[in-house]
Amino acid sequence: MNVILLSGGSGKRLWPLSNETRSKQFLKLLKDESGNTESMVQRVYRQIKEASIDANIVVATGKSQLDSIRSQLGNSVDVVIEPDRRDTFPAIALSSAYLKYEKNMDDEEVVLVLPVDPYAELNYFKTLTKMEEMVMQGVSNMSLMGIKPTYPSAKYGYIIPRKNSCLVEKFQEKPSEEYAETLIKEGAIWNGGVFAFKLGYLIDIIKKYINFDSFKEVRDNYDSLPKISFDYEVVEKEKSISVVEYEGIWKDLGTWNTLTEVMDDNTLGHVIISESCQNTHVINELDIPIAVLGTKDIVVAASPDGILVSDKHQSSYLKTYVDNIHQRPMFEERRWGEYKVIDYVSYGDGTSSLTKSLFMKSGKSISYQSHSVRDEIWTIVDGTGDLVIDGHVRNVRRGDVAYITKGQKHAIRANSDLRFIEVQIGTELLESDIERFEWEWN
Repeated sequence: MNVILLSGGSGKRLWPLSNETRSKQFLKLLKDESGNTESMVQRVYRQIKEASIDANIVVATGKSQLDSIRSQLGNSVDVVIEPDRRDTFPAIALSSAYLKYEKNMDDEEVVLVLPVDPYAELNYFKTLTKMEEMVMQGVSNMSLMGIKPTYPSAKYGYIIPRKNSCLVEKFQEKPSEEYAETLIKEGAIWNGGVFAFKLGYLIDIIKKYINFDSFKEVRDNYDSLPKISFDYEVVEKEKSISVVEYEGIWKDLGTWNTLTEVMDDNTLGHVIISESCQNTHVINELDIPIAVLGTKDIVVAASPDGILVSDKHQSSYLKTYVDNIHQRPMFEERRWGEYKVIDYVSYGDGTSSLTKSLFMKSGKSISYQSHSVRDEIWTIVDGTGDLVIDGHVRNVRRGDVAYITKGQKHAIRANSDLRFIEVQIGTELLESDIERFEWEWN
């Protein structure tokens, strides 16, 4: 079995913890059976393994999410980077080409595609093997996962199976709640957004748009693929579709309202909450305390990107309000650790300063790089590491300061968990102001 996990989106509905580079699936707000915090993507990856599914797993994502995936899943998982965002059909097409040409998978192999952030029980993942069997046995060209509805929802699409059959009769996209209730009485089930098909099936569809014999040719001609969802481009055009129903816990953790329903604790971070609070969740990523007294049915979330105070039901409408917030991410997770912006000041002469607090994991390193329009000052506040500037290496520890001027090549490696403060000074302080070079640590 081959599994493609779709990891996309900016997660504006979970602002301020999510941003352009830190999507909702990377927020560590859940807990595993041992009580350790984990993100949605870590949970899904763990559950696939725990379901004893022997699968090649490929994560389809954009460049901005690569560091988060590597940080949370490690280097063993395959990652396919989309050249640009073009919806789910191109992402699945590119990943399928990767499986065929880079992983040498046969056209008869079954591919399963699922989102990276479903909240479900282990049987959800065991249902994948039933979908694989449907396609392998030739019951249909494609198999879908249907979710047994728990209420008439207008947020989901519906699958209407044929009577007394596992085959699909038709689809209904996001009906009104009244019509959804009628559909459910007639046997309709939620469309879980999970697909199964043979690899060669999709390769043939891709060749309608690109003449290719390698993964590189598909990637290089990515903009030739239509910018359209997999549902519209493939599913709605296919006549031979079966459905396998999953009965169990399943949630779309796309809003604060639904996410807080599955959180084990009502508070996270430095929080003071009174006993008079009811159904209140407070998540604080700041270094200052938050005190909440006597509230009911609200969520408070604070991060370097902003502060949210919302009625839980109203939180589902958050995206409309934050779509107009255009600022650089103030917190990012990288494969070497993480950083947060703690200060930004513009001065009268056109110069600006930006101050970051960085945490590096022991054994990790930042790439050998230079900047063309800014200087940097690094102050080591905890741990030890090796610093290289223009080829000269020295050991650094708490209290050491390094001055890095425009054009100087520099990198740092953490010999233990390392924390340092970085102050950038220049006329343009952009993450894109970076040129990388080769460097081999001894």
